[in-house]
Amino acid sequence: MAILKLALPFLCVITDEGLCPVTTARKALEGGASMIQLRNKTASCSQLLSWGCEIRELCRMHGALFIMNDRIDVALASSADGVHLGQLDIPVKAARKMLGGKLIIGVSASSPAEALQAQQDGADYIGFGHIFPTSSKEKSYAPVGTEMLEKTASILSIPLIAIGGIDAGNASSVISAGASGIAVISAVTRADSPAEAANNLVRILKYRE
Repeated sequence: MAILKLALPFLCVITDEGLCPVTTARKALEGGASMIQLRNKTASCSQLLSWGCEIRELCRMHGALFIMNDRIDVALASSADGVHLGQLDIPVKAARKMLGGKLIIGVSASSPAEALQAQQDGADYIGFGHIFPTSSKEKSYAPVGTEMLEKTASILSIPLIAIGGIDAGNASSVISAGASGIAVISAVTRADSPAEAANNLVRILKYRE
């Protein structure tokens, strides 16, 4: 799968529903992001498709991956590289039957059991968290922390992307705990200069001690 060809560790930037996703993607890619995930729970299908097609082209220009959140139909229609599914979305096995080997499938997990099950069901990567407290997405459970991240990474054979409250101050710790990459929202999208913020995270991941 294409995700395995990314230089590790890598940065995934998830779009912010309060900001233009295309602008977010452009600035994040200028800063060196390796993956853009388009996430918007309220936009229409046509709007998602329009954004998706623009982001896909931007990602291809920068050699990055474009992942569509939740919507398999939009992922296919926009020629995305993959789709990211939550625990309450269509099951991985069903998604794999629909997609075959055409698209990368990522799955959110917050426990070792969920992550391992997703891997067994055919996921290509795991989005694991939230690692630290975060205000970007409302959560009903406490942060899982780096110890749980390390435990989960040790039992997987597919990439694990850490998410939740990750910024320049703690990015190194999640990579040291076994994550293949990090996913952020506000650490890039709400920065004064998203491109500089993304570039700073990339440098931290690349040159961490």
